[in-house]
Amino acid sequence: MASPVGRAGIRRGCADGARGGGLAPKGAAALRPRNPFAAPAANGNGNSNRSLIEALAASKIYHDYERAFSEATNLPLALRPVESWQLPFHGKHHENPFCQMLAQKSRACAACMQVQEKLAHSAAFEAHSVTCPAGLCDIAVPIRLGDRLIGFLQTGQIFRKKPTAAQFERTAKLVADWGVSVDRESLREAFFATQTVSLAHHSAVVKLLSIFAQHLSILSNQVVMQQENSEPPVILRAKEYIHENLAEAISLGQVAKAVNTSTFYFCKIFKRVTGINFTDYVSRVRIEKSKNLLLNPNLRISEIAFEVGFQSLTHFNRVFKKILGQSPTEYRAQLLGH
Repeated sequence: MASPVGRAGIRRGCADGARGGGLAPKGAAALRPRNPFAAPAANGNGNSNRSLIEALAASKIYHDYERAFSEATNLPLALRPVESWQLPFHGKHHENPFCQMLAQKSRACAACMQVQEKLAHSAAFEAHSVTCPAGLCDIAVPIRLGDRLIGFLQTGQIFRKKPTAAQFERTAKLVADWGVSVDRESLREAFFATQTVSLAHHSAVVKLLSIFAQHLSILSNQVVMQQENSEPPVILRAKEYIHENLAEAISLGQVAKAVNTSTFYFCKIFKRVTGINFTDYVSRVRIEKSKNLLLNPNLRISEIAFEVGFQSLTHFNRVFKKILGQSPTEYRAQLLGH
């Protein structure tokens, strides 16, 4: 895959905590289609939505609810943005051991991510459930701020009806086709240990998530007001512009012009508000994005460098090591457990 393809948007792989799994197919298929339910990029809402979800996920009310929900249901809970190319429950409390086994291979991750994408489309306006190729069910409830879809509350990795021996045999063959190397007896034990949820229990879980999604919508409005009051509008607009144009060359003068200020004034206020200079801020945003892309072992480091806006691999390596203290190669090896 040539670097110009990377600039167009590389589809990210699943984040499998220990090993990671690459999802990006080669060639043109690697281009990530834009989620039709995401807010338009032109107004910066895509990045605003992500920052909102991050703020909600860090809130005490969410942590308290997640703990109470998991203890009451023995199910994992995830709060995810609209566009997310990570396995939502990996590393979560009460993650299904069967699903955890499958996460070791990128082909199994790819199948799961296709289910997650389908779920995101179907749950844009109301709660929805989907069933994966292995027969397990995931549930998503939308979180909206006015007419904006900002994310989902998700749970799942459950059966809607008791699995059969024939179903396990089909799933075991599928798992083998995906290249997952696991002891058959361990796979069987994890498969049949998966929680089976009745219709009534399923409806109650959806109701709980729906009520909490309403609370998070209210909280998100409060977060928006706090964010708008904490930073001058010119800085908020500048950050949105930087995120939306990250793959391109971004100059101080270009951003100052985009937010209708002089270069001198913008440089002064940006440093005062953010605590770092413009160049360092852009570099840090690019490195943060590259950290997610490094989860995908199918992407070359040179592709990632161009995707996040660096004009040369050497520059990318130098900045990455300056900020994180290790090279991209070393970081990826540690991340994927190599």
